[in-house]
Amino acid sequence: MPLPSSHATPCPTERDRQALQGTWEQIALEDSGIANPPDEHSAPGALTTIEGDRFQVMTLDGKVLLEGCFTLDARTTPKSITWIDAIGADAGKSLPASYTLEDERFVFIAADEGMPRPTHFSTTPGQTMRTFVRRA
Repeated sequence: MPLPSSHATPCPTERDRQALQGTWEQIALEDSGIANPPDEHSAPGALTTIEGDRFQVMTLDGKVLLEGCFTLDARTTPKSITWIDAIGADAGKSLPASYTLEDERFVFIAADEGMPRPTHFSTTPGQTMRTFVRRA
């Protein structure tokens, strides 16, 4: 009897978690229906690094703008992600979000804590959408 393969195909959530690992550059922001407003969690050239289920946003000179953790569920439609910031105004809050991840492009739309998880990738009041591309 053959032994089960130790190289089993990971579930969709684990595949997405693996695909998110690394460094990402934000290329667009929409907040409450406004495109590219001033934002305390990003700066020109700031990079988001994802390691495991943790994230950190840093400026090019090394200043930490935001950090925290997240959980994914790629089985939902749209795919779900919940952000929990460790610092800043939203520290400790669970921010419900949805995401798309295609090749080198990652987009998420998050709502304020207590709001329903967004299902459309266009913001309304209390929602923020960020678009990233993988940084080599």
